[in-house]
Amino acid sequence: MSVAVSEMFSRFTLHHTRALGRRLVHSKRTVLSGIQPTGIPHLGNYLGALSNWVKLQEASDPQDDLLFMIVGWHALTLPQNPKELAASRWDMLATLLAIGLDPKRSIIFHQDHNQDHLELGWLMNCLTPVGKLLRMTTWKSRIATSRNAEESDVDESLLNAGLLTYPSLQAADILVYRATHVPVGEDQTQHLELTRDLAEAFNRTCKSEHPLFPLPTLVDTPTRRILSLKDPTAKMSKSAPDVRSRILLTDTPSQIQAKIRGAVTDTTLGVTYDPINRPGAANLLSILAACTNEDVNTVATRYESTGHKELKADVAEAVVELLRKPQGEFSRIREERVYLVQVADEGARKAKELSSETMRHVRDRLGLC
Repeated sequence: MSVAVSEMFSRFTLHHTRALGRRLVHSKRTVLSGIQPTGIPHLGNYLGALSNWVKLQEASDPQDDLLFMIVGWHALTLPQNPKELAASRWDMLATLLAIGLDPKRSIIFHQDHNQDHLELGWLMNCLTPVGKLLRMTTWKSRIATSRNAEESDVDESLLNAGLLTYPSLQAADILVYRATHVPVGEDQTQHLELTRDLAEAFNRTCKSEHPLFPLPTLVDTPTRRILSLKDPTAKMSKSAPDVRSRILLTDTPSQIQAKIRGAVTDTTLGVTYDPINRPGAANLLSILAACTNEDVNTVATRYESTGHKELKADVAEAVVELLRKPQGEFSRIREERVYLVQVADEGARKAKELSSETMRHVRDRLGLC
């Protein structure tokens, strides 16, 4: 296990020492995270979440439950082309396998293959104050991104009920497996806080000898926020209108090189890491540091007396090399439909085993048994 992986997992490792003897006993963790199926994953997804899922898998204790889901129901909060969505769901599953997630170790599944999410989602709706949902920041940003508009220009009348209650369903995604640890990006912190609030509300309202839901902990994984190549004040996004703003996991080396060459920087001589005043250069340095697993300030010192041209060439080379193996695996796995169906079916079966037990207790405590 690498030092980086050990340090990351130790931040949310729960051990205690027995009263008798010195042997450490591991408290079982349930780790859960998800990704939307829409659009091909980009470099920000890979460096910000997906690669860390693989590290969590490698660092986990054998008795931990690891669940990684493709959240098809969440995708429906914005209009989708059915044929494209169907294809994207399988491509996303192939991507998760290509980057190194192992279906023999992790439960990899389509969220929409398990109806327990919807049932608990409705029950969470019945616990969630509308005022809290209206204070969520993500729904407005999603509409703005999809329409290439500023958040201040978004008309709230465009908000559909599904997008408004998105956080309640996300809470259900987590609580239906009684997840203890959730590795998510900083933009999802508000949703996890709501999940903890709803877990406490249920435990308080439906009292029993033992609380049903644990309060899930945010897993702070060592990731760098990868920003748009065309607007380095915004994060890299699958839904941004300008395709040159992101590097897709399926981009060819020539496409990657062209996008990096066209990345927004500045006219200041030399390269320094200054996210506030020089966000474009800082973003490229962050990408290079993430690809080479180095400290970004250490990387920046190598380019103090050079220009953006040299930096961009090195970033492009590092990204091409980073994606070489997962791209090859993706091309192979996406054609193995029988295998993909087998993985999806088995993942759904294992997920359902865990969620069914939770829902049995939920129904009993609510008087719905």
